[in-house]
Amino acid sequence: QVHLIESGGAVVQTGGSLTLSCVASGNDFASNPMAWYRQAPGRQREWVASISTGGVTAYTESVKGRFDISRDNAKNTLNLHMNSLKPEDTAVYYCKAVVTTLRGARDYWGRGTQVTVSS
Repeated sequence: QVHLIESGGAVVQTGGSLTLSCVASGNDFASNPMAWYRQAPGRQREWVASISTGGVTAYTESVKGRFDISRDNAKNTLNLHMNSLKPEDTAVYYCKAVVTTLRGARDYWGRGTQVTVSS
């Protein structure tokens, strides 16, 4: 069983910066592709950024150049550095781990952390 705990959410002003963290436990963190998702009120959860086991990153278009996803395998931690925040970035942010076993791949989710960007 993989456990993910997000932290770092806060209320920030437009243009501000914030760093989210996700600490994982329960398996070999370095072997998991990881991702950040977010869900704004009344909207579906959407993918924000991903990082592979080898450190290859990808971002949704709306955050390119502003967000930076990283991982620290020694600390079992996934980070999301967010700059130039906009009100439309307001959402609950979730981290996801993709765990592959002999039975196949399964997604594990944290409970989320709230980010509110005030205008």
